[in-house]
Amino acid sequence: MILPESNPQVPAIPGAPKKDSGLAIASLVCGIAAWIIFPVVAAIAAVITGHLAKKEIRNSNGTMSGDGMALAGLLLGYIQLGLFVLGIIIVLVVILAFVPSGKDVLTGLTMLAAPLL
Repeated sequence: MILPESNPQVPAIPGAPKKDSGLAIASLVCGIAAWIIFPVVAAIAAVITGHLAKKEIRNSNGTMSGDGMALAGLLLGYIQLGLFVLGIIIVLVVILAFVPSGKDVLTGLTMLAAPLL
């Protein structure tokens, strides 16, 4: 018994122009938008659509192009997300370094209140 294939591959026609993946274009546009307009939201969209585009291009059996656009969108998105996380870490370190601990605050309040007593 022969089982039908779940994902039939369409063979590429030699000389036929390849169609650009819409997801690859969306990934590149979102990656650029992550640097200009919407840093976090567009970066996440660029990463998701970039991975989906690469999968779509890989499964197209040579009938689709746009792998470079998908890769560029992925890189722009991942770099933007990495810088965002790095920025959060830096802000937390600065806050923890320069905010006095609870004991220091109580000591300072005691020293301020001592002349009043």
